[in-house]
Amino acid sequence: MNNLEEIIFSIIIHGGNARAKSYDALKAAQNNNFSDAEVFMIEAEKELGKAHRIQTDIIQKEANGEKVDVSVLFVHAQDHLMTAMAEKTLIENMIDLYKRINSLEKEVEE
Repeated sequence: MNNLEEIIFSIIIHGGNARAKSYDALKAAQNNNFSDAEVFMIEAEKELGKAHRIQTDIIQKEANGEKVDVSVLFVHAQDHLMTAMAEKTLIENMIDLYKRINSLEKEVEE
């Protein structure tokens, strides 16, 4: 495995970690555990940040004239990262909905 492949796999790993943490947050919110959900979302954001920095480094190298080989693996990594980012955003909105539902349920119980 060459250095570029290792870098590409890092994007995939961090994107996957972010996605998993986002779904952990969603599960916590479904159980009305919003403090854990917040922690998981912070962890997801950190993982996305790592992946995004790696991606940005590659893009900057290309912008500076360095040849970057675009492979199917690199396209897969980009797709993986963008999907994780989109899912995290969607899950953030879903968590907000769970918070509203929880609040309304408490009002009804009173």
